[in-house]
Amino acid sequence: MTGHLNTWTDRSYVVVIGLLACLGIAVLVGPVIVVLMTSFTTSAALKFPPPQLSTQWYVALFDPARSSHIHNAAYNSLWVATLATSLATLLAVPAALAIARLRTAGARALEAAFLAPLILPTLAYGLATLMFFTLLGYRPSLWLLTIGHFIVIAPFVFRTTVASLTQLDPVLLESSAALGAGRLYTFRRITLPLITPGIAAGAFLAFIASLDNVPVSLFLSNARTDMLPIRMWGMIESTLDVRVAAISGVLIASVTVLILVMERLVGLTRRMSG
Repeated sequence: MTGHLNTWTDRSYVVVIGLLACLGIAVLVGPVIVVLMTSFTTSAALKFPPPQLSTQWYVALFDPARSSHIHNAAYNSLWVATLATSLATLLAVPAALAIARLRTAGARALEAAFLAPLILPTLAYGLATLMFFTLLGYRPSLWLLTIGHFIVIAPFVFRTTVASLTQLDPVLLESSAALGAGRLYTFRRITLPLITPGIAAGAFLAFIASLDNVPVSLFLSNARTDMLPIRMWGMIESTLDVRVAAISGVLIASVTVLILVMERLVGLTRRMSG
């Protein structure tokens, strides 16, 4: 009797967890499917379901004459994301190397401070950044956007690098030192190759976070430094332009391919969970 009850309980647990998992997947994937299907509509307005399917809005999106403002915003976003990610990698990796080796309370405080932008309200941070640069006399530009994005995305690179360093077997470093290798040689031949997948995973997450950032871009951009998320927001508010759905379709497809490539190369999900 007890065994039958345990079996029924186990099956009920599996069913409940399975239903909750399916519900979670539907909530996450459902909006993506709706946007993708809407991007192929023949209608001149954003509505679902589409009356018929067509690629006309993708053709309009890639038309330089009709969508030059979108192309400029996309170029600005890619430029800022690339530069901010490069800067975050150059500064976050040495910081992770320095902090990960320390076990003091000061090191833990520095790590918490470095990760603080992950929990800081980005709208408040965007407003604070705008006020700070205004007081210094700087006007909105791509360079200010790069600095603003850098502060927000650097923790991604820092976190995955620290996780890779904590998984690094100290015996390897001790053996290298015992064989007469210096610190620089050990770093170049042992430490760096082993933590490179973690650095690459963090840089990828940082790039995507910068590309999709709205709050910081909202406060630090202007008409000359228009960013893609802000341009999409404006198009939805003003005309409900279907090209917004086409932009979303391009971004979804591009990011999906990049995620599959990164998962294949560096084990992205493992690095994120580490």
